[in-house]
Amino acid sequence: FVAMLVSVLAALAGAAEPPAFSEKWATRATIEQVREGGFVIYMRHGSTDSSKPDRFPQVDLNDCSTQRPLTDEGRQVASDVGKAIRRARWPIAEILVSPLCRARESAELAFGSGFAVHPQLMYSGNMTDPEKQPVAATTRLLLAKPVPPASNRLIVAHAPNLMDVMGYFPKPEGTVVLFRPHGDAGFEYIASIAPKQWAELLK
Repeated sequence: FVAMLVSVLAALAGAAEPPAFSEKWATRATIEQVREGGFVIYMRHGSTDSSKPDRFPQVDLNDCSTQRPLTDEGRQVASDVGKAIRRARWPIAEILVSPLCRARESAELAFGSGFAVHPQLMYSGNMTDPEKQPVAATTRLLLAKPVPPASNRLIVAHAPNLMDVMGYFPKPEGTVVLFRPHGDAGFEYIASIAPKQWAELLK
């Protein structure tokens, strides 16, 4: 009886665990679907220089030298992803961007100046758990909030935002992640696009 009880409890414990996140890659059909609107497009900033971490204990948002910077490759990645999104002819109603320099610079290189900085999209490894909570809440809200008809919302921010919200750390930097917003019901992960996949998807 004891052995059976232990087995049942173990099975119940296992059933309570959420399924592991499974990454899916976009197809050409996905590209066409986003043209119709109704998606949230989440772009991770371009490649960065990890040898220059964000200043401890706090970065200065007005001083990019206190923050982990984009590399030259990262700048090219951001520019290329922006060009790919324009080639894909995805309608964009709004672009919301983390205030950290690596995200703002990525947005500028990809999309020009037509974006709004959203303070609560910022994510730095130096932040405390209480500081991260409103970031996760904001990210979750923006992924779930319905978008204007026949258009999409685009976010440029960081991988840990998604890790905290859904257990997904998109790699490499510059990866685009697609979601369907469902309002109060949350959001649905659709697919991801790594920077090097665009050429094949847009043939």
